[in-house]
Amino acid sequence: MTGNKPSSIDEYIASFPPAVQVILEQVRETIRQTVPEAKETIKYDMPTFTLGGNLVYFAAFKKHLGFYPIPMEHPDFIADFAPYKQGKGSIQFPLDQPMPLELIVRIVRYRADVLRKV
Repeated sequence: MTGNKPSSIDEYIASFPPAVQVILEQVRETIRQTVPEAKETIKYDMPTFTLGGNLVYFAAFKKHLGFYPIPMEHPDFIADFAPYKQGKGSIQFPLDQPMPLELIVRIVRYRADVLRKV
């Protein structure tokens, strides 16, 4: 990504090489289809989806896609997260592997359910 701060998700995605753009659009579309009523924005210089609060963020890095936040302590996800590097509330999906779109759908659904209860 260039040094300019993106003002939209389209702008963010366009700042990456074509192969990474494909991955970013794939993740974006997965989130859109999972929670169609979520709004797109940029927060912390990252693509963000909101649903009465921050639903999920994602960002491309040199070798991975960071995805935030994740339900780290939820037992239904622990085994699914094990193959990936994790940080506090985040997970890293390697860019040289297929994106785990089904896992992303599950995370987004879980986060949407949490936000709807608030």
